[in-house]
Amino acid sequence: MEKTTADRITAFIVEDSPAIRERLAALLTQTQGIAIVGEADTPQSAVEGILRTRPDSVVLDIHLLGGSGLEVLKTVRPIVPGTVFVVLTNHPNSQYRRIFVNAGASAFLDKSTEFDLIAQAIIAGAARRSQIANLQ
Repeated sequence: MEKTTADRITAFIVEDSPAIRERLAALLTQTQGIAIVGEADTPQSAVEGILRTRPDSVVLDIHLLGGSGLEVLKTVRPIVPGTVFVVLTNHPNSQYRRIFVNAGASAFLDKSTEFDLIAQAIIAGAARRSQIANLQ
């Protein structure tokens, strides 16, 4: 069964832009079934927050204050393997996509053209995670 807050998929936002974090939080909190459990703008605060809250999903930017979302993914993924990572970036080139997917990201979205798909990606990732858990 999904770890939820009031029967919602929990999400943690990792984004260095306050305006984008605010926009993401507004979009996700308006989506039925998703609850925001934390936000971070640096790799260190992201790792600490994710490990503290153990969210169902993480929305992850590539470029963060003082580092990279890849650092966060590579550090946290082995500790919380069931967490779904959705990368949302302004740098959607195939090289980044391959690196992040190989490191464990479930989805890789372009901020400029796929921003509104973030909630769907979180819900789809949680559904896949739930199916896998039910098979085990």
